[in-house]
Formats: sequence, C-alpha cells, structure tokens
Amino acid sequence: MRTEEIKIYKFEELSDEAKEKAIEDFRDGNLDYDWWDNTYEDARNVDLKITGFDTGRGNRINIEFYGLAKDTAESILKEHGESTETYKLAKEFIKTNNFLQNTIEVYIELLEETELEDEQERYTENLEFHEDEMEELSDEFLKDLGEEYLSMLKNEVEYLQSDEAIIETIEANEYEFLQNGEMY
Repeated sequence: MRTEEIKIYKFEELSDEAKEKAIEDFRDGNLDYDWWDNTYEDARNVDLKITGFDTGRGNRINIEFYGLAKDTAESILKEHGESTETYKLAKEFIKTNNFLQNTIEVYIELLEETELEDEQERYTENLEFHEDEMEELSDEFLKDLGEEYLSMLKNEVEYLQSDEAIIETIEANEYEFLQNGEMY
C-alpha cells in the first residue's frame, strides 16, 4: 500500500501559466451541450423554425416560418425590443406588406367591377405582379431574419469560447485542479 499527497487548487489559486492551461483545456468544453437552445427557443417564440446552422466555414442557417411571414413579424414586434435588428426588420416588413396587401385588394376590386377584357387583363397582370412582390418580400424577410439569427449564434459561440465565459464555467462548477492546471 502506498499513500500519496496531492495538492488540489481552486482556479484562482493557480499560477498564471496553470490558469492558461486550464482555460485552454476547457475551450471546447463550453460547447459540449446544446448551447444553441435559447436561440432556437427565441425563434420558436416568434413562429420561426431553425433546423440547422453552421457558424464556421459553412456560414449558413436553415430557417423557415411556422406559418405566415406577417404572423412572425407581429410576434417579433411583441417579443423583441425596439432596438433589435429583428424588430426593425419586422416593422419594415409589416409596412411594406400592408402596402402590397392594400394594392392587391384594389386590383381585386377593380377586377370584380370591370367587364372590359383589356382592363381585366391589365388588372390581372398587375395583381400577379404584386402577389409576386409579396412573395419576394416574405422570402427576403426570412433571409434577413436568418442572417440575424446566425449572427446571434455566432456571437454566442464567440462568447462561450472566450476566456471570460470559460472562467465563469470553471468557477460556477467549482472545478479543482492540480498545480499544473490539469483538472483534478
């Protein structure tokens, strides 16, 4: 039988060199859980569905509306602060969407009121043009929201891999270390 004595240190008791080693050993550990859940939940709260993302080389996000783009925009106005980019995007979307919706309704009324074939054809073309614009507006809104949510995810990854966040994790979990910075 043999007995060994090992000195165990709290993070703040380590030398600067040992602290650096401990931080580096934890660098990827802060991403070992579903850290993106809060962002996904925020998206769900405004009727958006994120099905995947890549904050690295792929730099992409897969996002879709659960329902109508207008419903998502209205939810964002209720849930997000006025200073957020998503709020600004939603506000602009609603303004433009309402204008297009009113224009479409005018052409529908004109179509119902006229019996002239030339006017019906012209109104139908204008109606289809504005319906296409409305669809493009929704697509662009979704693309812009995707960019904002991808930015949120990138910021979260950056923070979680920062020394500050790693030290917070170490201290919150009261991890202990050997003198060289290896976790005990």
